[in-house]
Amino acid sequence: MRPATASDWIAGARLRTLPLAVAPVLIGVGAAKVIEGAGIWHPIRSLLCLAVAVLLQIGVNYANDYSDGIRGTDEYRVGPGRLTGSGKAAPRKVLTVALTFFGLAAVAGLILVILTQLWWVLLVGAAAIAAAWFYTGGKRPYGYYGLGEVFVFVFFGLVATAGTTYMLAKTVNQEAWLGGVIAGLIACAVLMVNNIRDIEPDRLAKKRTLAVLLGSTASRIVYCVFLLVPFGILAVLALFYPFAWFGMFALLAALPACVITLFGKTPRELVTALQLTSLTGLLVAIALGAAYAF
Repeated sequence: MRPATASDWIAGARLRTLPLAVAPVLIGVGAAKVIEGAGIWHPIRSLLCLAVAVLLQIGVNYANDYSDGIRGTDEYRVGPGRLTGSGKAAPRKVLTVALTFFGLAAVAGLILVILTQLWWVLLVGAAAIAAAWFYTGGKRPYGYYGLGEVFVFVFFGLVATAGTTYMLAKTVNQEAWLGGVIAGLIACAVLMVNNIRDIEPDRLAKKRTLAVLLGSTASRIVYCVFLLVPFGILAVLALFYPFAWFGMFALLAALPACVITLFGKTPRELVTALQLTSLTGLLVAIALGAAYAF
């Protein structure tokens, strides 16, 4: 097996998942503008919030690569190969890269806390890093017991969105919480469609994701619920923030993703649905964040 190249390491970062990190920050920044009013921006703090979210996302991707690889879970994979499971990179190297990104996220978070003097938020940051690690790491990873979507909803939805708003405005409004629900549900949809692709190999590896527990048919229906309910919330918000209606254009990506997920048979089709789902989350976040801000 040839050693991992730069392109392999970039692929290991799973860049297509990064919209999940960007979306809640965009919404959170917009929600903070609702509180603070026109003309008040916090560009440095906003960029630090974005850095924390993106670095955590990359860190958890490498951590999953490491943990699934050493457990042997990836021996059954049908999707893109992983660094550890494929043998292209030594497990220790992948772990080191994961911890490096967690460390960088912690540094960005610490700078943010120093700027705001909100020291108790360090506990939230520590909880986020712990949640990222124990998704597939540790002796009893919660991702192996059908709880992945719960933690994704909490940390990549509510915490990331409301946390961004709080670090900018030092309070959290209704707009941030509703935006967090939207971001969290779409993040759950991304995780669900990824796990639908891997139902059979995960079952063989004894990785009991929610998709494995529900089965193929029910999981596909739940995926559509995760992805489409946010548009109902968006419609309600658009009554008060008209620019949010532009977020409905994201249905041009969401509806094909639902059709593909409901009727797709091959891993390649489900990867396409995953990409469309990530795009949906980003488009909705851009529209909603702009609607709040302007």
